[in-house]
Amino acid sequence: MRPVTSALPSGPGLLPPGRQPLLVIDIGNTSTVLGLTGESGGMVDTWRIRTNREMLPDDLARQVRSLFSMGGHALPRQAVLSSVAPPVGENYAEGLQRRFGMEVFSVSSASLPQVRVELDDPSVVGADRLCNLFGAEKYLRQTGSEYAIVVDFGTSTNFDVIGRGRRFLGGVLATGPQVSADALFTRAAKLPRIALEAPAQAIGRNTVDALKSGLVFGYAEMVDGLLRRLRAELDAPAVTVATGGFSNVLRGICTQVDFYDEGLTLRGLIELWEQKVQEEQEERA
Repeated sequence: MRPVTSALPSGPGLLPPGRQPLLVIDIGNTSTVLGLTGESGGMVDTWRIRTNREMLPDDLARQVRSLFSMGGHALPRQAVLSSVAPPVGENYAEGLQRRFGMEVFSVSSASLPQVRVELDDPSVVGADRLCNLFGAEKYLRQTGSEYAIVVDFGTSTNFDVIGRGRRFLGGVLATGPQVSADALFTRAAKLPRIALEAPAQAIGRNTVDALKSGLVFGYAEMVDGLLRRLRAELDAPAVTVATGGFSNVLRGICTQVDFYDEGLTLRGLIELWEQKVQEEQEERA
């Protein structure tokens, strides 16, 4: 396996988040989460919007301007983004650069500092999973564990196995909870659409509670089972972290999850950016 490194784009506007606000963008298949950091580097505002593959660079630039105007924020001079929908990420980058003059850094397996991607083909790992690697470092330090397993609930549910020293070891890709529910509702015409929330007990006394039990408790058992299997294959203890919107539904239900952190991916983007800026400044010194 080989470490994957790259140089950071340079420019007069490229400064650490502690000196300037930073726009962070996590583009998923279903939704896109945007965040704005303040002078301290902490998040001052976030937005969750639907991912739209039909929008052109100018459409996306107008959308970003509208979000910032709605929140009463000035547009920053720098942005970092991850995308599992490459055309959308490229359009964001083009729109932000051309319309607002932003310095934009796009995360990929070929653009990360000192990351060891231990896959058969390092280029296939999703950018969001690499951001989770940086976000999980907090829990590795906090617990002293050799490994972290991040469970990221989205269109798919990703189980990312991470080792100390920024090693991405691999993981599991499973169908996301909402996709599973939608498939069931589509194929069984008489079943009602329901909110994905836990019922009071596993034994359902009606159709709605029976569906909730299967979709929520059943999914929780899948998560716990896979986490047990992954932990059993590692040669040292692993801390487990759940992120993504559905993680809140499973809080207190899953027995194998140690921490819940809905903002892990955005924080990973921020930490990734800070690390790259620091390394670039050290190289210039």
